[in-house]
Amino acid sequence: MATDGKPYRVYRGGRSRGRVPLQRPQTSDQPGSGAGPDAPRERGRRWPRRRWIVLGILVLLALLVVWGGLSLLAVSRGLGDANERVPAGLRGQLADDAGLLVSKPSILLVLGTDGGVTRPGAARSDSIMLVRTDPAHKRLYYLSIPRDLQVSIPGYGVAKINAASQIGGPTLTLRTVRDLIGLPVNHVLTVDFDRFREVIDALGGIEVDVPRPIRSKRFDCPYKTQAQCSRWRGWRFAKGRQHMDGRRALVYSRIRVNELDPSETDFDRTRRQQQVVQATLDEATGLGTALRLPILGDDLVKPLATDLSTWQLVQLGWVSMRADSGNGIHCRLGGDPATVSGESVILPSEDNVETVAMFTGRSAPLPPPKGLPYGPGCRVGEAR
Repeated sequence: MATDGKPYRVYRGGRSRGRVPLQRPQTSDQPGSGAGPDAPRERGRRWPRRRWIVLGILVLLALLVVWGGLSLLAVSRGLGDANERVPAGLRGQLADDAGLLVSKPSILLVLGTDGGVTRPGAARSDSIMLVRTDPAHKRLYYLSIPRDLQVSIPGYGVAKINAASQIGGPTLTLRTVRDLIGLPVNHVLTVDFDRFREVIDALGGIEVDVPRPIRSKRFDCPYKTQAQCSRWRGWRFAKGRQHMDGRRALVYSRIRVNELDPSETDFDRTRRQQQVVQATLDEATGLGTALRLPILGDDLVKPLATDLSTWQLVQLGWVSMRADSGNGIHCRLGGDPATVSGESVILPSEDNVETVAMFTGRSAPLPPPKGLPYGPGCRVGEAR
């Protein structure tokens, strides 16, 4: 057979001379060559995946920007009305902030009234509380002032401190509180208790830890008929942590007499008010509320009258969210119970000065003395 047409030479022995190759030469069609048909397909799978990740991040950022804008718009709309409800002369009584609320301590006066916030002389202050922020230590300080505490009201004379609201509204109450504690007040927040329940309901309720069983006297009967109300014995609260809607939270904060524990005083009512305020702050600054803020923002500020701007309220919310509720300082002023001109009052104690020092962090917190139901002092942890 002729070999001229063959592309190779055959030698005797059946194979070509030379070494037998240990591996085949790599061709352009094999994987890993970098030039075969598989390489373009691999790049095609890798680049779209990266583009989807980048696109997803951009979409998420856009949604956050839109959510933030809608949240601020909702809060600003309601806060504009709340700013207009502040009496004209009140802003001049406030001290300027030394810096941003997220970095510098600030004192906020919280007034709870049993009437409309638009009628400054229509109602007495049902609750008087100061809140001091301490961003550096992630802590909030609370100082409650008993409404029966006898003080000097500027331009009027000696009377219960809650009378200042009826005489001159939040402006005179602010001056009275400032003279009493000797500290500048940076902001004021007046809450209409008649509508505060709407805020709690808008938040979906709050969690409150009740320290002992409570049965109140009969007020705000929950039934519709007179016969049912006559058989009703009062509001009941079991011991332990429980969920409260706006109505129950408001009732809990207003209970003045616990039929199951006659030793309770008006200071126990003050602690309950602190619990409700703290629980509301915790819920309002939670993630669930933040996600619904574009819808809830307007409703959260409806019962308020405040000088706080939208940016300041956002900063206050951030400080409150970062604060450890278990590390909070809950203080109260106090004194000795007495009857003056047929009226039950609390004569201020000299230890109130030391309690103010605890409130400002200049002194270590000490609890009220045992055996003195109206004694001043501070406790660390959640209000009890």
